[in-house]
Amino acid sequence: MTTTVGAAQDAAATAPAGRGASPGPAAVRLAGVSKRFGQAGPTILEGIDLAIAPGEFVCLLGASGCGKSTLLNLIAGLEAPTSGTITVAGPGAALMFQEPALFPWLTARANVELALRLRGVPRAERRDRANALLDLVRLSGAGDKRVHELSGGMRQRVAMARSLAQDRPVLLMDEPFAALDAITRDLLHDELDRIWAETHRTVVFVTHNVREAVRLGQRVLLMSSRPGRIVREWHVQVSGERRIEAPDVSRLSVEITDHLRQEIRRHAH
Repeated sequence: MTTTVGAAQDAAATAPAGRGASPGPAAVRLAGVSKRFGQAGPTILEGIDLAIAPGEFVCLLGASGCGKSTLLNLIAGLEAPTSGTITVAGPGAALMFQEPALFPWLTARANVELALRLRGVPRAERRDRANALLDLVRLSGAGDKRVHELSGGMRQRVAMARSLAQDRPVLLMDEPFAALDAITRDLLHDELDRIWAETHRTVVFVTHNVREAVRLGQRVLLMSSRPGRIVREWHVQVSGERRIEAPDVSRLSVEITDHLRQEIRRHAH
């Protein structure tokens, strides 16, 4: 699938074997999307044109306040664009926030079961389905634990299982690992990579961490500020095992960081 985004494309290599997007119509499509808060308020997003293929993993980068989270909210249907159109495949998208936002009085399993109940899954099936999702995020022994008994990384895994329980074809992730220590974050990168490969979800992942974006994404999109536009993209190809410390990840991270700094300087005054 050929996608034209913003004003530029870089490193237009195909994705490595095993990480390619599925062919077919776009899972997410934005055409001329702009967002302004209030009639006289600032324009947060302007002229966003973007197509994301089914099964593709796309990372959004940009300075704070550039509209990354707003863009996710628009795709999720939590907000409406001021202009333009947004199309999302199937029943829509599930959104995973930076904070787990789990109900502390419920167990890990019950938090996942709640998402199943809201979907209308019969009560008799919820426990087994919740257990299967906890197995998927490697928390099979933690179903009866309450939130205060879980580490930060475990809470994020429960939040991921709850997002997957919504059974949406598109998973939106808003800096889900930002508050975690480096080792836990690295482990969850591996888990997310595995889950993405197993579930074939389309993932749109917001991060401030350039290396995280290159480690996870098939495409990395750079947003400008004031207003937010997609100004550059990279198709990521990493030889060998994709790790945060891999030489190819490091080299591309340096290149993207240079462009990110230029965007920040451009809007500094």
